[in-house]
Amino acid sequence: MLNHPILIVDDEPTNLAILSMVLEADYSLVFARTGLEALAAVEKHQPCLILLDIQMPDMDGYAVCEQLKANPITEMIPVIFVTSLSEMGNEKAGFAAGCVDYLSKPIVPEIVLARVRTHLSLVRATQLEKSQRDAIFMLGAAGHYNDNNTGVHIWRMAAYSKVLARALGWSIPEAELLELAAPMHDTGKIGIPDAVLKKQGGLDAEEWLIMKRHCQIGYDILSKSDAPIFMLAAEIALCHHERWDGSGYPQGLVGTAIPEVVRIVTLADVFDALTMWRPYKEPWPLDKVVAFITEGAGQHFDPDMVKVFLGVQDQLMDIKEQFSHKV
Repeated sequence: MLNHPILIVDDEPTNLAILSMVLEADYSLVFARTGLEALAAVEKHQPCLILLDIQMPDMDGYAVCEQLKANPITEMIPVIFVTSLSEMGNEKAGFAAGCVDYLSKPIVPEIVLARVRTHLSLVRATQLEKSQRDAIFMLGAAGHYNDNNTGVHIWRMAAYSKVLARALGWSIPEAELLELAAPMHDTGKIGIPDAVLKKQGGLDAEEWLIMKRHCQIGYDILSKSDAPIFMLAAEIALCHHERWDGSGYPQGLVGTAIPEVVRIVTLADVFDALTMWRPYKEPWPLDKVVAFITEGAGQHFDPDMVKVFLGVQDQLMDIKEQFSHKV
C-alpha cells in the first residue's frame, strides 16, 4: 500500500497546485476535484493516504469519508481533512466520519509534510503488524500441516492460555502476546519425517528420539528473530513437553525451572486435547478432564496453576462453545 499514490481532493485548482508543490518531490500523487471523482480515483489507484477537502459541490468530504469507511476494501486508508480555519470548529464531525487528522488552510508546507510522514508511518506499522500476524498463523498451521484432525485446536488452546494468564495476574498486553505465541508451539514438527509423524500405532525407541527433536527444531526456527513474540514462541516450542516433576523432555526441567509461560500453555494444551474429538478417542466429559488434571498436579502440572485452572473452568467452557461454531 505504501507504494501507492497519495490522493489529493479539492475543487479549487489553486489548492491542488499548492499541495502538489509541497508533496511531489517525495510522493507519487493523483488528484480529484469532486467527491465522486475522489471515489472513482480510490477504486482505480488504491491510494495509501487521502488529503480531502470538506466543502465540495457534489458531495462533501464527510460523505466521501463515510462511504470509504463503510467499505471493507477502503476502510483502512487514512483520510486527512484539509479545510479552512473557519471550518476547523467542527472536528468532532470529521472524526466521527472517520478521518485521522486535520490540516488547515492556508497550509504550512512543513506541517503538511510532517503530518503525511506521521500517518504513512502508522500505515507502515499496521502493515508490519498484519504481516507478523500472518506469519504467526502460517507457522502455527505449518506445525500441524500433517495433522488434519486438530481442527481449530491450536487457536482454541491459545485462547485458553490467555484466560489462564489473565487469571494468574498477567496484564492484558502480556496475555495477548502469549495468545499469539502459543499456536507456534509445534512449529518444529515440520522437520520430523512423515514416516515418524504419520506412523500408525506407537513409536519405537529410535522413532521416539526423532519425534522429540521437534522441540529443538521449533526453537531453532523461531529463535532466529529477536522480536518479543517469536522469542516467547521459541521458549514455548523448546519446553512445552517439560513436566513439573522433571519427567518431561528435552531438558528434564523441574518445577519453577520450567518457564511460567510454558506451564500455562502445557495445561491449556492438555485441557483442549482431552476435551476434543480425535479419531482414536471421544471427547472426555468435563468432570473426567478435571479429575485427570487435578491428579496430575505436582506431577505433570504446576499444582498452584491447577488451582487457578479450577477457578476459570466456566470461562474455558465458554471459549470451547464459541469455537465449536468455527470447526
